[in-house]
Amino acid sequence: MISLSDLADLATTYRDDLDHPVAPLKLGSVLLDTDVEPALMGIVNLSRDSTYRESVAVGTAAAVRKARVQVAQGAHVIDIGAESSRSTASLVTPEDQVRQLVPVIEDLVADGIVVSVEAYDLHVVEASLRAGAQVLNLTGSQQDDAMFALAAEADAAVVLCHILGGHARSVDAPAVDADPVPAMLESFGERIEKARSCGVTEIVIDPGAGFDFHLDDQQARMRHQAVSLLNTFRLRRLGVPVCHALPHAFDLFGDQFRSAEGFFAALAFLGGTGMYRTHEVPLTSAVLAAMAAFSATAR
Repeated sequence: MISLSDLADLATTYRDDLDHPVAPLKLGSVLLDTDVEPALMGIVNLSRDSTYRESVAVGTAAAVRKARVQVAQGAHVIDIGAESSRSTASLVTPEDQVRQLVPVIEDLVADGIVVSVEAYDLHVVEASLRAGAQVLNLTGSQQDDAMFALAAEADAAVVLCHILGGHARSVDAPAVDADPVPAMLESFGERIEKARSCGVTEIVIDPGAGFDFHLDDQQARMRHQAVSLLNTFRLRRLGVPVCHALPHAFDLFGDQFRSAEGFFAALAFLGGTGMYRTHEVPLTSAVLAAMAAFSATAR
């Protein structure tokens, strides 16, 4: 799958998709051309159920401090969530999510930091955008019209996530396709058109490699994630940046799991990813810098 011959076959088969440019992304007052410089989305989790313990903040002050550190390490955007996307994690009421999210968003926005909120509940989204979040990381598709209207009113960007189900906590689809790209092109194309018709101008798509889906075998799951990363360039024909939540691959990396996102970042870079959602900002930043340097040398 990632041998030189496999990569060559992939590039040859889909040669027409290799060089599609994507539009620059405006996040508040920040303009990002992800074809020139990849954008890093750091992660701060307000839920103690989150599997990646290093990203968990136990209160407002801790969350703000963690976000500031990630920005200093190179993050362009900070993504904040108050409920774990794991299917086995505790549900958090919209009211409790708002109570945790709003003070953090307000403090970071006051610092001039671009804030993304990860949510699928309308009440949570509305309160977060009102608090100043400039990006909606939309982990559901059940209320698209209302969500897009809120984002348009707030002049916020939207990350459209590919979820096999109603939202990140409700995965009810059958097993994933061996080649998920055709279905993604159709689904994303329809949602992009709908978002634009509702007034959303800044759009990113997330193929959902980091979300739960029906592949119980961990080796098969990691292969599917790697395939998704390497096939990213086939989605660029939609004209918008592609964001990947970098996998952790705990079963593969074991005690060295904090190295996993760097490995997957290299695959995502080869695939033409524009935005990287990562718990390991300095590691991912260093990997992307090295990949960019080698790419420039090759040209």
